[in-house]
Amino acid sequence: MIAVPQPKPASRWEIPDHLLTIEEYAALGETDSGFTELVEGRVVMSPSPIADHNIVVFELARELAGQVPRHLRVLPETDVNLGLAPAGRPGFSRRPDLLIVERSAIARVRRDHGMLRAEEVAVVVEIVSPGSRRTDYHVKHDEYADAGIPHYWIVDITEPVSLVACHQAGEFGYLDAAAVTGTFTTDVPFPVKIDLDALLD
Repeated sequence: MIAVPQPKPASRWEIPDHLLTIEEYAALGETDSGFTELVEGRVVMSPSPIADHNIVVFELARELAGQVPRHLRVLPETDVNLGLAPAGRPGFSRRPDLLIVERSAIARVRRDHGMLRAEEVAVVVEIVSPGSRRTDYHVKHDEYADAGIPHYWIVDITEPVSLVACHQAGEFGYLDAAAVTGTFTTDVPFPVKIDLDALLD
């Protein structure tokens, strides 16, 4: 009889006893359930999303991958250092549902074993979940604007599926377009056309 190796127990974190810098947060690694973000040095847990949320992330990534210019890449759920705090101070890191980033940034992360930086992000996308509505429409909206990310798209999967495109407007932060249903079309930061109704088909 062959002995089957027993799985190792999931690793557990110790709860930090102080506000974390970006470097300390990156050193924590992955949790055993859900994922985390860093908000002003505080680790914030997020539960696993619902099936419809994941379907939309997958379908939208597939739609975008065929339309982004060659120098850009679509990435799901990847940590981004928002750069909102000086080095050594309590930091900010978010894990957006989708990112469109420079390919050169991915090469840098591979080389340096680091984290993506806000200035390397062309578009950040959040899919609104029942427990994230205020965070996506207000909190992350302000953080992404303060971090200098040029474009933020908020996709609300409450039917009909809608998309709010926000873009940097200088000292005013983001300027938000009206919510679009049906087909979303834009020329900035690159030409793209998305059938929003098809994301949940």
